[in-house]
Amino acid sequence: MSNGATTHPLLRVRDVSVHHGQLLAVNSVSFDLNRGEVLAVIGANGAGKSTLLRTIAGLHHATSGEITYEGTSILSLPAHRRVTSGISLVPEGRRLFQSMTLEENLLVGAHKAAPGSFDVAAIYDLFPWMRDRRKSKVKQFSGGEQQAVAIGRALVANPKVLMLDEVSLGLAPIVIERIYEIIPQIVSSGIGVLLVEQDVSQGLRVATRALCLLEGRTTLEGTPDQLTPESIEIAYFGSHLVSDATKEPS
Repeated sequence: MSNGATTHPLLRVRDVSVHHGQLLAVNSVSFDLNRGEVLAVIGANGAGKSTLLRTIAGLHHATSGEITYEGTSILSLPAHRRVTSGISLVPEGRRLFQSMTLEENLLVGAHKAAPGSFDVAAIYDLFPWMRDRRKSKVKQFSGGEQQAVAIGRALVANPKVLMLDEVSLGLAPIVIERIYEIIPQIVSSGIGVLLVEQDVSQGLRVATRALCLLEGRTTLEGTPDQLTPESIEIAYFGSHLVSDATKEPS
């Protein structure tokens, strides 16, 4: 017999639309995120990916639709209440406290943390280089190191949903690879990861499922092995753009 706690997804988004003024940035998007799962949201710049994450985090207002977390609507919850309930966002640009040390940034994330397996010591185990540099100010760190600190700061709150917005943006390939290596360790603890990526190959490499957005709409959804390069290209750029690009010159 199933446990009542498993009858609903961890996070459910249903027909969510978001406007920026007159611009429809997210257009009736729906998906579920389960525990221990990685949902990669892919799409070109301006597709609505970051707006979607910020709406779930409570930083943008949904024009319509429903967002439920553990079976309960969170649309009326302010952003700080969503964090304490277990939804953490690592935003594009990282947003660290540059004048503070690595450890001080982690302790900010640990403030009012939920019970769980991640504390500051666990973050140092996940990123061993941090232990020796815990007293260094983060403004001295490289982009990749700052990204790791931002992920650690989110994890010490012991979220159930971790949202990562463009974690690979502007980083060297070797740094990206190291950051992506920790995602399986994160989901093994039961955390659901919502991953926004422009780099399709990176997103699909760690994803359980993928969702492609184009101009705010869902154009493709499935498991990585269900998605062909051709279907991704059409979903990513739009069929009319692909067909125009491949026409023989007259």
